[in-house]
Amino acid sequence: MYATAFLDIPPLNTASGSITLPGSKSISNRVLLLAALSEGSTDVHDLLDSDDTRVMLEALRQLGCGVHQNHSTVTIEGLGGKPKVAQAKLFMGNAGTAIRPLTAALAVMGGDYELSGVPRMHERPIGDLVDAMRQLGCQIDYLEKSGYPPLRIGQPTLNLSAPIQVRGDVSSQFLTALLMALPLVAMHRAPALGNDVVIEVVGELISRPYIEITLNLLAQFGVVVQRDGWQRFTIPAGSQIRTPGEIYVEADASSASYFIALGAIAARARGQKGIKILGVGAASIQGDIRFVEAAQMMGAQVTSGPNWLEISRGAWPLKAIDLDCNHIPDAAMTLAVMALYADGTTTLRNVASWRVKETDRLAAMACELRKLGATVDEGADYIRITPPASVGAWKAASIHTYDDHRVAMCFSLAAFNPAGLPVRIEDPKCVAKTFPDYFEALFSLVQTSPKHVPVICIDGPTASGKGTLAAELAMRLGYHFLDSGALYRIAALAASRAGLPIASSGEAQIASLLPQLRIEFAGNRILLNGEDMSEAIRTEENGMNASKVSALAPVRAALVALQHSFHRLPGLVADGRDMGSVIFPQAQLKVFLTASAPQRAQRRFKQLISKGISTTLDSLRADLEARDERDRTRSASPLKPAQDAVLLDNSDLSVETSVDLVLGWWQGKQPF
Repeated sequence: MYATAFLDIPPLNTASGSITLPGSKSISNRVLLLAALSEGSTDVHDLLDSDDTRVMLEALRQLGCGVHQNHSTVTIEGLGGKPKVAQAKLFMGNAGTAIRPLTAALAVMGGDYELSGVPRMHERPIGDLVDAMRQLGCQIDYLEKSGYPPLRIGQPTLNLSAPIQVRGDVSSQFLTALLMALPLVAMHRAPALGNDVVIEVVGELISRPYIEITLNLLAQFGVVVQRDGWQRFTIPAGSQIRTPGEIYVEADASSASYFIALGAIAARARGQKGIKILGVGAASIQGDIRFVEAAQMMGAQVTSGPNWLEISRGAWPLKAIDLDCNHIPDAAMTLAVMALYADGTTTLRNVASWRVKETDRLAAMACELRKLGATVDEGADYIRITPPASVGAWKAASIHTYDDHRVAMCFSLAAFNPAGLPVRIEDPKCVAKTFPDYFEALFSLVQTSPKHVPVICIDGPTASGKGTLAAELAMRLGYHFLDSGALYRIAALAASRAGLPIASSGEAQIASLLPQLRIEFAGNRILLNGEDMSEAIRTEENGMNASKVSALAPVRAALVALQHSFHRLPGLVADGRDMGSVIFPQAQLKVFLTASAPQRAQRRFKQLISKGISTTLDSLRADLEARDERDRTRSASPLKPAQDAVLLDNSDLSVETSVDLVLGWWQGKQPF
């Protein structure tokens, strides 16, 4: 997951390949709560691992629920309708799918509970749910602003003499919360007396497909709700939530929307098919699967099977549409970005619920679409988007994401703009709410011209701090990192492990071995085929072997190809002695460090002493000056700045100051 302050996505051209989606957030949190309310044990397979599900799992643990995790399967030991812990303070983050149904369930069961969240959660209305629960005799108090969390829940005095009424035009999550909590009331009512529990919806019910998910899951847990249109729901007296033993979570259809759109927008890579999505098919119980129909209206070509979808570009440009999006409220946000590639004005209607989500999504989408050059009309419950009038009217934009995962994910698709402009996504880690690895998944499917993939080169002499600077820079930008100096050591170690002679007699075999190696630079660790080799490559013996390997011409050539393989999306920071002058001459920024020999000797001295290695400053300085001379005068790739390199004397600069300085130079080259 990208934890950077921003992520720059270069202009993208094509897309192909397959993607297995994470589990549905809506299904995951519903299943977790139903499993917790039931009696007995439930194995939940393919559970989404995200901020929202972690919030729900932690709340269930605090309530005394047994939670046992094994990769993507979680076993929930149910509470049988009664919490084991009667008093708790529960932090619910910004998870509406957790706080709303949990509020209703706890209010029915009773206890002494406080539920709070992040500041945005305290701006999301919950008053209609609280009003409905109070009709039942539940005790719920507002701790701050009336109608909004945080809440305190006490002991109920249940009195169900009339149908429970709840508004349906603000959020379907209020009705879902009642449907999941009120079986706890129905189980104590005698069927012979006709004491059914009835819920009446006041006004139009929005987001109906999410209610269908709730009803489907309740049935799997033994509660069959009778529905009279969308206005009246009856939970039969005597109903009881019972574990199905095990249940599988479908892949998230809302998350599928980004990859359906990707297939519709992107041209295919040569010789490749479109985008194949695994884990969800046309028969999904999730309403957002109907996003497929909207994408087809705009021109996407879609085929599907029982658990997969395949999408490719059909009509181009896409066709503008006018659509009531009540049935796909979350996924409709992706249509707003697809509208940028349409042949006219697209209108998305009946999306008033956007205003009470993680942010005011109507205002947010309008603001960010305008940044890209679109003309946008934002209404109370609609948004109308006209794409940029020409290629030249597109703008490079830094997209503010409002701590909203869906804003971040859908705007990543703007990188396919015909103007070839990059897109900056601010706070990319917000996707952790539902899809922590979204950007990694996106980059695994998309392609672009190598010239569009940025490279920053940090070159300099031994002990100049180039590795530390480059690694920190890569982390701050979310780019890949290449420590070129470590590659010879890795090559030597891999050859030794394979039993190859470290000599000219083994040079061809070593050269052919290198492309098979999976090398990763992960922070301070160097991984070879998944194994941490950070210490192993630094031994004296391996250092000597690395010197021998570096003299083998076929190995050097293979290492150049290996270094080029690190040049991939979203970008690369490479350090070495000839990164800017030889390996990546096309790099957009080249920095050459010029720290003095005395200062470098001092740094190396402190480093060695801290490891318990005895040495002297004079000997280190003499050694560094001798190595500098050898590097400057060698025939192949002598140590010297590239002609267009920026010189940086970091003799008296901290690492943080050096990083900030280089970041400033890099930002100065960006169009944002």
